[in-house]
Amino acid sequence: MTQHQSSLESIQRYYGEILKSSDDLQTSACCIGTSPAPYIAEALAKVQDEVKARFYGCGSPIPPALNGAHVLDLGCGAGRDCYVLSQLVGPNGSVIGVDMTKEQLAVARKHRDHHARKFGFANIEFREGYIEDLRTARIADDSVDVVVSNCVLNLSPDKQSAFREILRVLRQGGELYVSDVFADRRVPPNLAADPVLRGECLGGALYWEDFRRLMAAAGCRDVRVIERRRVAINNSDIEARTALIEFYSVTVRAFKLDLEDRCEDYGQAAIYKGTIPEAPNAFELDDHHRFVAHKAVPVCGNTADMLSLSRYAPHFETIGDKSVHFGLFECGPPAAQVAGNAATPIKCC
Repeated sequence: MTQHQSSLESIQRYYGEILKSSDDLQTSACCIGTSPAPYIAEALAKVQDEVKARFYGCGSPIPPALNGAHVLDLGCGAGRDCYVLSQLVGPNGSVIGVDMTKEQLAVARKHRDHHARKFGFANIEFREGYIEDLRTARIADDSVDVVVSNCVLNLSPDKQSAFREILRVLRQGGELYVSDVFADRRVPPNLAADPVLRGECLGGALYWEDFRRLMAAAGCRDVRVIERRRVAINNSDIEARTALIEFYSVTVRAFKLDLEDRCEDYGQAAIYKGTIPEAPNAFELDDHHRFVAHKAVPVCGNTADMLSLSRYAPHFETIGDKSVHFGLFECGPPAAQVAGNAATPIKCC
């Protein structure tokens, strides 16, 4: 048995046999409390209780403007996010949930007919497979508009393959929108191999810079942070063992686009039309790009492409092109998010 196979079997046992609900978790890393947007909370209220009880997530990776989209949920578990997504994509969209744990999929499938009757349409399919090789779940090249994942990528023993698979199945201009646990340094091998720490989403947490490098190697050179919050380890033994490491729950957005590895200035601007139903007044692309409706905002070339070459294109007017280059485009998070007045802003790429 290879190390990857052993790791996968350990995760399957943890989520299939040991965990029966989120109450069985030993830390809060896989179940961080967040306040979802009102439209997500409304959809979540219609999801069956057993499905919600078997939820192990660290964020709310559900983007807006999903009506009619074809969405893939990696590591769907008991299907909570799939049943939320089902309502948001509507009868003209579709949702595929992929998971490797039979026990979790059994719960998800048990409630599929109930939710179909409640929603008035059936648009969900649950498939068994591995996120490192989505062909095991029969996911074709360039076949989905959006890939979401909630605290699952950290569990993968072969993240490079998982990222390559995500870019393979996304259509050009498609969006990756995930929440996961990251570390401020590389997790030592002895902790990374611990089955409890891996199951609690800590052992497999990627060092952020390694995540950025793996995504670039897969073909995605610009990953944007939506939200970032510190993970509190509420277990004294685990806290002592991981004391030198800071863990963060981070929600990120990326696109399958041929982007540059730095923010370059072409004198472009973007105007949000205010036409996304879930965001009538302003659209937030990331933690430092907030587009107030009908106001022109200067943008780098990558941001212009994200808005004009994705499913968000109908909701934006992009001014200018890339015929003239003006050097690097300086942008970073708001000053309030930077520690200290003299701190250097974090560049968006």
